[in-house]
Amino acid sequence: MRNASTWWIIAAIMLLLDFYVFQALRTVTQNSSEKARAIVHIVYWVISGVTLLALLSFPYIQVLQTSKIFRNYIFAILVGLFFAKLVGSLFFLTDDLRRGSLFLLSKIMPDTGARFMNEENAIPRSVFLSWVGLGLGGGLFGTLLYGFSNKYNYQVRKIKLSFANLPASFKGFKIVHISDIHSGSFQNKTAVNHGVDLILQQNADLILFTGDLVNDRADEMTEYMDVFNRLKAPMGVYSSLGNHDYGDYVSWPSAEAKTENLNKLKQVHASLGWRLLMNEHVLLNKDKEQIALLGIENWGAKGRFPKYGKMQEAYPGTEKIPFKILLSHDPSHWDAEIKTKYSDIDLMLAGHTHGMQFGLENPYFKWSPVQWMYKQWAGLYEDGNQKLYVNRGYGFIGYPGRVGIMPEITVIELA
Repeated sequence: MRNASTWWIIAAIMLLLDFYVFQALRTVTQNSSEKARAIVHIVYWVISGVTLLALLSFPYIQVLQTSKIFRNYIFAILVGLFFAKLVGSLFFLTDDLRRGSLFLLSKIMPDTGARFMNEENAIPRSVFLSWVGLGLGGGLFGTLLYGFSNKYNYQVRKIKLSFANLPASFKGFKIVHISDIHSGSFQNKTAVNHGVDLILQQNADLILFTGDLVNDRADEMTEYMDVFNRLKAPMGVYSSLGNHDYGDYVSWPSAEAKTENLNKLKQVHASLGWRLLMNEHVLLNKDKEQIALLGIENWGAKGRFPKYGKMQEAYPGTEKIPFKILLSHDPSHWDAEIKTKYSDIDLMLAGHTHGMQFGLENPYFKWSPVQWMYKQWAGLYEDGNQKLYVNRGYGFIGYPGRVGIMPEITVIELA
């Protein structure tokens, strides 16, 4: 079984990390009492053993694959342990490189090298580097655990955007932008409802959603229809599709089953009262003036993401409209096509990255590992007269939490 063999490889890597980290653990506990050392070492190997057992059981036990609790929490803990040990191992490796260099020095210059040897004629591990590695690894793991409590901690971000060509009737026009609901990950309906309350409190003229309503399947929305159908705005609720909405990450029994799932998802948008834009545009009218709202299917510049979007279908008919807003799920679309071919798209709204649900943000500094893959990954970006806003996501997927990058409700006022 190909899938099973992958998990065995992962487990083998994890076991190697376990032994490597244990060497550092032995170093920092060497001066502890025999009883204390025994307790610490036993606890460590019990946790490591349970982790390996869970990893190896995953491809064989169906309930582990379908259980939302396992998928959202236990698997996240396993991944967290892996990265915590990996981070710690970087410091242990630094120490081993130091020890290796001193060992070579002892062979080349025995008198000088002897000063670094202990009674067993070996170069001891650095207690300091061992503590740093264990501390940072443990700190990372603790932070990921703490992040579980932030997954419904919705933040309302307000921003005012000025455009010279915006029709006068739309000055002060208020838009709520949300993205990446990922209803298949939710487990707290009350908390999700609170987020919808926050959206409604903004009294927006227009609500826009930029894709990934579900993780994979249309029926993930069944329990949350009565939550999101509460979203209303005077000029409507409009939506687009994201990469997860197509069911591309599920093994379907047939192509027809996959197509049926997408058709059901389109009906979900309609049942919510949302106008799903599929490579098309609508004109919004206010006091005899117009702006264009375009929405395309998912279009990603990164190799593994599909290009279903067709700007060549959505754009015609908007040429003479003075102001244009585009809904496009993947922010890489902005650099790859919008800026180069559609320079009169004034504002593009996107999501997709979630800010990786992990990073650091303050008024002066913004960082997340996702920026190594996406140039535009959270917040506002500008190039000449064009603007892009990347929403940090309403929901979550994979890791059931948020560290530093909170779930977002964006309020945009046009000026």
